[in-house]
Amino acid sequence: MVGASWWAVLLAVPLALVSTRRAFLGHDAGHRQIAASPRVNRLLGLVLGNLGLGLGYGWWNDKHNRHHANPNHVGKDPDVGEGVLAWTREQAARRRGPGAWVIAHQAWLFFPLLLLEGVNLQVNSVLYLRGRARREQLTEGLLLAGHLAAYLGLAFTLLTPGKAVLFLAVHQGLFGLHLGSAFAHNHKGMAMPGPDDRWDHLRRQVLTSRNVRGGPVADYLLGGLNYQIEHHLFPSVARPHLRRLQPLVREHCARVGLPYAETGAYASYRQALAHMNEVGAPLRD
Repeated sequence: MVGASWWAVLLAVPLALVSTRRAFLGHDAGHRQIAASPRVNRLLGLVLGNLGLGLGYGWWNDKHNRHHANPNHVGKDPDVGEGVLAWTREQAARRRGPGAWVIAHQAWLFFPLLLLEGVNLQVNSVLYLRGRARREQLTEGLLLAGHLAAYLGLAFTLLTPGKAVLFLAVHQGLFGLHLGSAFAHNHKGMAMPGPDDRWDHLRRQVLTSRNVRGGPVADYLLGGLNYQIEHHLFPSVARPHLRRLQPLVREHCARVGLPYAETGAYASYRQALAHMNEVGAPLRD
């Protein structure tokens, strides 16, 4: 309808929403929530992730399963490992140069950095294939290449080069921001078990997770991740049923005297950013 005009760039906004929905479905497939057969779930994950997003199903599953096994546990959970950001003061103390400046101001830089998260996920998906089995490299690599060829081919065929580049930048930036913002609620600012802590499964999952209130709007925007406690306790339960589990889990936590963290989206972000700000405080001093 808009042809190759600059208005076409605005279509990157709804496309980013669609891409994030596809990522949520890929997450569901990785947890085998969609189909009864593991093979069908894997096929769905490859189509949704590798072919649909350029996001490697094998890399995501490996990383995400390790996270679920030991959430917020430094040295075991890759989501709180060494990276651009720091999650503990010990990690922050090891930074030097420009990296230290980023950590010192990471609470302010967090959301701007999420604009690069979509590209970061795709790069890591490719790097993961190094050293993997030949069959996995061929299957996932060809699907990743197919996505890239179709994605760039459509953009540069339908739009002029300048508009295509801007369209891709807006799409990838908003996709990373939306997806990263959804995952930011889950564990940041929550308890982080120490090396000597021996928590059982219930405490390991509940104490490190946070739910987000918001009803159907939160369900849509956060892809069911707003029921993070229930998801971590029962990761294979299909997303639409998590809200039905919530009263049972909340009641059980109250019965055994276990804190059940649930808050609004604004308060959740504030808690997460406050933790990041506290970690970077010594570098500012």
